[in-house]
Amino acid sequence: MAKGPRYKRPLRRRVEGKTNYHSRLRLIKSKKLRAVIRASTNHITVQIVESSVGGDKVLVSAFSKELKSKYGWNASTGNIPAAYLTGYMAGLRAKKKNIGEAILDLGVFYHRNRVLAAFKGLLLSGLEIPHSDEFFPEDIDKIIKGTHIENYAGIMKKEDPEKFDKHFSGYLKNKVNPLKISQEITNTQKKIESNA
Repeated sequence: MAKGPRYKRPLRRRVEGKTNYHSRLRLIKSKKLRAVIRASTNHITVQIVESSVGGDKVLVSAFSKELKSKYGWNASTGNIPAAYLTGYMAGLRAKKKNIGEAILDLGVFYHRNRVLAAFKGLLLSGLEIPHSDEFFPEDIDKIIKGTHIENYAGIMKKEDPEKFDKHFSGYLKNKVNPLKISQEITNTQKKIESNA
């Protein structure tokens, strides 16, 4: 361990890899609203945050848990389509509060595809966030609509029905057909639009 009069212990969140204080300072100095996207294993959170001297203030928030409780989403709240719907829900709520633009705050960039799906949901809701189209994978539009799940489920059902039942047991238990997940996404998106 380093010793001496000039040694200064780094901040705990920097050591843990949770906060990059240089990029955070740049975001705060911009004085713009931040679109904060955070993903865990089972859920996703999207917030519009205003920074101030006294601390951050959350203006709009959306959680993937709300998809189940308010909009009848029966599939997993930790998958890519759920992330897209959560971002879309947050974007519509921001538009309702007359928030038209923000800058992206990714923090530590875990769960890349789900974070990008939530970001795409924010953009498709009409919120203006500076970005480059090269930031997204080429097939992001298919992924957020769940076609990759449908294709995989179709192949698995043909090749190994027992493995299909085991692999998609969570979907089947909640009466969600993995071969028609895109229809579930469309229905939930319409419910979000009508209630937001």
